This record gives sequence, structure tokens and C-alpha cells, in this order.
Amino acid sequence: MKNHAHETENAAVDKFQMMTQAPVPGLVVRLAIPTIISMLITSFYNMADTFFVGRIGTSATAAVGVVFPVMTVIQALGFFCGHGSGNSISRRLGAKQTDEAGELAATGFFAALFLGLLVTAFGLLCLTPLSMVLGSTATILPYTRDYLRIILLGAPFTCAQFVLNNQIRFQGNALFSMIGITIGAVLNIVLDPILIFGLNMGIAGAAAATVISQFVSFLLLLIILHCSGCIPIRLKNVRLNAKRLGEIAGGGLPSLFRQGLGSVGTLILNIAANPYGDAAIAAMSIVGRISMFAMSSLIGFGQGFQPVCGFNYGAKKYGRVKEAFWFCVKISTVVLTLLAVCGLVFSSHLIGLFRDDAEVIRIGTFALRLLCIPFILSGWTVMNNMMMQTIGKTLYASILASARQGLCLIPLLLILPHIFGLAGIQMAQPIADLLTAGIATALYLVVMKELREEEHSTTPYSGSTTDVS
Repeated sequence: MKNHAHETENAAVDKFQMMTQAPVPGLVVRLAIPTIISMLITSFYNMADTFFVGRIGTSATAAVGVVFPVMTVIQALGFFCGHGSGNSISRRLGAKQTDEAGELAATGFFAALFLGLLVTAFGLLCLTPLSMVLGSTATILPYTRDYLRIILLGAPFTCAQFVLNNQIRFQGNALFSMIGITIGAVLNIVLDPILIFGLNMGIAGAAAATVISQFVSFLLLLIILHCSGCIPIRLKNVRLNAKRLGEIAGGGLPSLFRQGLGSVGTLILNIAANPYGDAAIAAMSIVGRISMFAMSSLIGFGQGFQPVCGFNYGAKKYGRVKEAFWFCVKISTVVLTLLAVCGLVFSSHLIGLFRDDAEVIRIGTFALRLLCIPFILSGWTVMNNMMMQTIGKTLYASILASARQGLCLIPLLLILPHIFGLAGIQMAQPIADLLTAGIATALYLVVMKELREEEHSTTPYSGSTTDVS
């Protein structure tokens, strides 16, 4: 035990030196590559579910979109506990407060397990009414029930898996995090055709493949946590007091708002598309999955930035925080511009990959092309949100996290379809993206002013810092 504790302490010292002294661009890229890979693979297996289910029929494809808000809620709770504890852990380690980091790790993990159990119990008790509220039509309902029932059973492990993934990543071990997530994702892709078609489970097979793969990732990440020199998770370190729970809530609220309102936004979108039939619901579901895949590289890149941001903010090296932020904004904007052009050119082909239905392709193509127009601004918005959340600017981060899917999208979905019909549904998200970029700019100016004030009133723990305003 003493040897293991000594090794963990040495690993923490080495990690601190790397995170606070290594050149910023290379450090961000080194941490970002594994997270980009894991995000792309995770997004790919989400698309694989839609692809294989699309072979069953349009109603089955629509059912995956109908259930997606519940999956987003499960993810939101996992990110709430994972980002909430992970952000604070990185700042604590940057300030060399390892005991507090251990308490945050344990509390965040066991809180996620408990919240996942609540989702499972509530969802199974209200399965049919919940399926209807989510936007199922009479033809979609049987598929929704079969898919949702199994997804709910995996909620506790799914929530806990997101916590482990984020805690490992925020401690600068992105490669280990990638291994756990990637193996689970590859397993899902392999299991999909076996369970759906080989064992004739239909849409229930897609759900089973997802739950099995996430449980495997959960187990792998537990093992990786123990072997990678990360802060260990111990039941005795759980602190259900206002200080620790408040710290986790403060760091996790932006994620909860972002994911939770994303779930509400998708729910309202499904309800708004309901009068236009299964093809409209299926088309918008496919567009959402393609958008998520394109955004995954951006989010993965931002996740490489977050531990650098957290460690250096905790060590009061504000210049390195700003340098990392602007490096990520510039690189992401260039990449997203290229992806937007590809999306505009190949939109109909992309929709057709998932469902060979002329009406689905027609509706989805127009929606995807509109979505590509403001896509280049997503890097600016996402990097601002990640920076504000990681450095503990909870209010600003929560406002920005709420903007895209809540403050902007939901009102637009409630208003535009009454004016423009189906086109109003298709144009709601692009308009929301443009408005959110404006909100991000206003909040950035406020945060930079506060950061300059902090920088002038403090001294970093060690090393030099370069101010990049």
C-alpha cells in the first residue's frame, strides 16, 4: 500500500510539471488526440445504431431519435458528476491539494451511480407514458418501448462510466481514457449486427449492444483508474456535505444545462415534427447524429484543452490558460470550415447512407445544409464554454451552456413551425447557433476582464507565464 501511494504521489508530481511547464500547443495536441479519437469512435457507434436500425424501417429509425432525449438525460447526469468533479480535481491538483481531489473523485462517482438508479426506476415504472411524451406516434411506439426499456437498465453504469472517463481525462491521462471508451465503442459496433439480425432481436438488439458495451467500458475504466496513477476512488472518501456537493454542482451545472436542455430541445423537435410524419422525425434524427459526429472532433479537441486549462488556472498561470484557449479556437475554426464545406456538398449522400427513403433524404438534406452555414462558429462557442466551466466561472458557463439548446433553440422551435411549417423546424438550430455565438462573445469579454484582474492580484506557484490576450 505504501509503495502504491508513493508511486501515485510521484506520478502526481510528474503530471503537475508536465501540465504547467510543457509548451502549450504540443501539450494540448498530445492530450487532444486520444480524446478526439474516443469522441469520434463514440459518435461513430451512435451513428452505427442509426445505420443498422435504419435497415429495419423508417419507424424504427424514428424510435432511436425519440429515445435520444432520455439517453441525453442519462449522459447529462454523468457529465454533471463527471465534469463537476473532474474540473475541480484538475484545479485541486494544480494547487497541490490531493486530499480534496480524492474526496471530489469519490463523491462524484457514487453520486452518479445513485442518480442512474433513480433514472432506471422512474423510467421503467412509466415506460409507456414516457414513450408517448417523447413524441412516439402509434407506429413508432412499439419500437420505442423495446429500445427504451433496455437503455434504462444500463443507466447507472452509463452515468458512472462518464464520471470515470472525465476524471481520468481531467487528470491528464487522456490516452488511458481513450482506451476504455474505444474498446466499448468497437464492441458496440460488432454487437449491433449480431444482436439485431443474427439473433433476430430487432431494435432491442441495438439497445442491448449499447448497454453491454457501456458496461464493459465501465469495468475497463475502473481498472485503468487504479493502474494509471490517478486519484483513487474510495467509499471512505465520499463527502455528502454542502462544500463538496456544492463544488461538484458548480462545476457540473453547465454540463447539466447543456445536456439536459439538449434533451428537452430534441423532445420538442420530435413533437414539432410529429405532424409531418415518421419521415420528418427520422430525417431530423439522422441530421442530429451527423451533426453530433462532426461536433465530436471539436469536443474531443476541447477536452484536450480542459486539463491544461484547469491545472494552469489552479497553479495561477493565467497566461498559459489564455494561450491554450486561443490555440484551440484558431485550429478548431479552420477544421470546422472544412467540415462545413463537405457537409454542404455531400449532404444528400450523407442522409442517404442511413435511410434510403426519398422523403427522409429530402427533409434531411435541406436541414443539414442549413446547419452547415453557422458551423464554423461552433469552435468559438464551445471553447468559451469549456474554458468558463473549467476555471469555475459557473454562472457564465451555465448561461452559455443553456443558450444553444435552451435559451435559443426551444423558443425558436415553439415559434418558427407556426410561421414556416416544416422549414421552421429545419432552420431553428442554425439560427440558434448564430445567436449562441453572439452570447459567447459577450460573456468572453466579461470573463477576460475578470481573468486580467485575477492575474494582476496573484502570483503563480512556479515557473513563468506568458500573457496572451
